[in-house]
Amino acid sequence: MPTDHLTREDLASALSASELDVAEFFGSLTPDELVLRVESAWTAAEQLAHLNTVVSAVAKGFAAPRFILRIRFGRSRTSRRSHTALRDDYRALLATGGRAAGPFVPARRDLAPPEIEAHRQGLLARWGRVNGRLQTAFEPWDEKDLDTIRMPHPLLGKITAREMIYFTVYHSEHHVAATKKRLPRFSASAC
Repeated sequence: MPTDHLTREDLASALSASELDVAEFFGSLTPDELVLRVESAWTAAEQLAHLNTVVSAVAKGFAAPRFILRIRFGRSRTSRRSHTALRDDYRALLATGGRAAGPFVPARRDLAPPEIEAHRQGLLARWGRVNGRLQTAFEPWDEKDLDTIRMPHPLLGKITAREMIYFTVYHSEHHVAATKKRLPRFSASAC
């Protein structure tokens, strides 16, 4: 994201662009790249499964009644964090050992060659569905609610709805970059 404060319309556009970028990237991988396991790191398919789980959870949060979110997580009365500050805070948590846990850890799947393409298509179809649900749930939110209503994040704690969208877009970029880092085709071109 090029700016530190995005309007509601900018956020909707960023979500759409992120959805497309992720789908294009994971759709472009060869079957071998999709299932390549480097040490104990997630495969590309597992990275996409993780993104599906996260975006689905975010969509549920945005679909929840706002008054319930206010009651459960309170209102933000502090100045909002910029996209850059949120990204930096998230990176710092990862650097100190923060990791996905529980339902956010994808199941390890070692696929046979004939299963790979069907698995990819299933993951990409789910990616479209969960992003569609997020866009629909996000539609009625206004600028004020984005900055005052909080949601829980497993590592960042209670963050504003705007920060949750910042996180969602950055998180997708983060996992595309993590996948590229482990694939020879991309790491060779970075040298």
